Amino acid sequence: MEIIHAILLGIIEGLTEFLPISSTGHLIVAEDLLNYKDTSKIFTVVIQMGAIAAVIWYYRRDLWQLVKGLIKNETNARRFWLVWILATIPAGLAGLIFDAQFDTYATLTTVAVALIVGGVIIWLIENFHRSPPDRSQAAHLEKITIKQSVAIGLYQTLALIPGVSRSGATILGGMLSGLDRVTATAFSFYLSIPILLLAGIYKLVSGDVSSVTGGSSALVIGVLAAFFTALFVISWLLKYVSAHDFKPFAYYRIAVGVILLMLIGIGTVG
Repeated sequence: MEIIHAILLGIIEGLTEFLPISSTGHLIVAEDLLNYKDTSKIFTVVIQMGAIAAVIWYYRRDLWQLVKGLIKNETNARRFWLVWILATIPAGLAGLIFDAQFDTYATLTTVAVALIVGGVIIWLIENFHRSPPDRSQAAHLEKITIKQSVAIGLYQTLALIPGVSRSGATILGGMLSGLDRVTATAFSFYLSIPILLLAGIYKLVSGDVSSVTGGSSALVIGVLAAFFTALFVISWLLKYVSAHDFKPFAYYRIAVGVILLMLIGIGTVG
């Protein structure tokens, strides 16, 4: 059962990491329903490395070209790495400083409220904000400005609150900053690499793996399950955002948040 639970949680991570519905929130709920022991939130954070591995694999050729471009001192490559670093700094610093405090609030109630509030915000943005049209359906990472990257980085810090959604914060934050939907989504994928990778390494070094049900074996299996599931989601989401908005995810968040509050109220979970 420990292995089955690890696989199931890995699949949930892979399915939800890049959708604007909060992977951490879903994992907290799933672990509670499965009675899965993860007292230090090590499993919840570390299996995200599987999703990050999927991003690196999916964009491996583009990443290699960007690395070579930086070595050759190409303008577009230098600009990409600059905005990438600037957008990473705010959440990275906030995570290091407030890690313990945010773990304290990693509760089902926090997740439920964040899901509802986030769903309402997504709905409002989709109804009243007009993103630039994207006729080519391709990401234009070279057009991201320093101002936009800093703004997106600040939006990403909101994802430290369980239930907010890192991808939702960065994608919608990118749209509010003036990016088209496809570019904001692609940049969100790239931003996930340093934040989630460093968070996973930090948890492995500072935490106690034995506090997780199934120990290191469960972590490895969860990471693998997240990797293969996330590969599918990345490809699907890039196609989806080129022709659709995020309203369905807003409705989903609100519905799940309300149901979760009801279950907490009657004592079924929590």
